[in-house]
Amino acid sequence: MQDTATVDCPFCGQSMELVLDTHLASQRFVTDCEVCCRPFEVTAECEAGDVLSVGVCGS
Repeated sequence: MQDTATVDCPFCGQSMELVLDTHLASQRFVTDCEVCCRPFEVTAECEAGDVLSVGVCGS
């Protein structure tokens, strides 16, 4: 199952929507900002089809 979460780029502040696979209890991946193109790390905790928490960290 997938769910979405909205995060803000840690560099430029742009909000963007991410699609997360909620079958994975813990996730960590790198994505690029849609506006400033800088990469940042996303961590997410999920449970039974729900996103419990999402965090971002600039590199």
